[in-house]
Amino acid sequence: MQAIDLMQNAVKCADDKKAHDLKVLDIKDLTTLADYFVICHGTSTSQMGAISDAIEEKFKSEGILMLNQGAHDSTQWILMDYGDVIVHIFNEESREFYGIEKLWADAESVDISDIIAQ
Repeated sequence: MQAIDLMQNAVKCADDKKAHDLKVLDIKDLTTLADYFVICHGTSTSQMGAISDAIEEKFKSEGILMLNQGAHDSTQWILMDYGDVIVHIFNEESREFYGIEKLWADAESVDISDIIAQ
């Protein structure tokens, strides 16, 4: 599966679980770390867990396993590393504090309106 397909699947799963302020940064021209960051936040630890579970289940069903995972039961930040796509699921306060979008301000923001509208 291509990086763009992974990113789109992660976005759809997060959107299905009502992730807030869903954003995608295209970082492939800035680093070899990954091609995309998918960034969102949840309003509760339950919602954060539901978002990460949905993404993990979808990818497992496609035979794609996570390379690395931050604290899955974290109340602040769940990081899911799928190689070309890294998913960041924050609580609102931690998202503001860490400012991933500001740290990667040189990255191109991907228009996901077509992905979440489907």
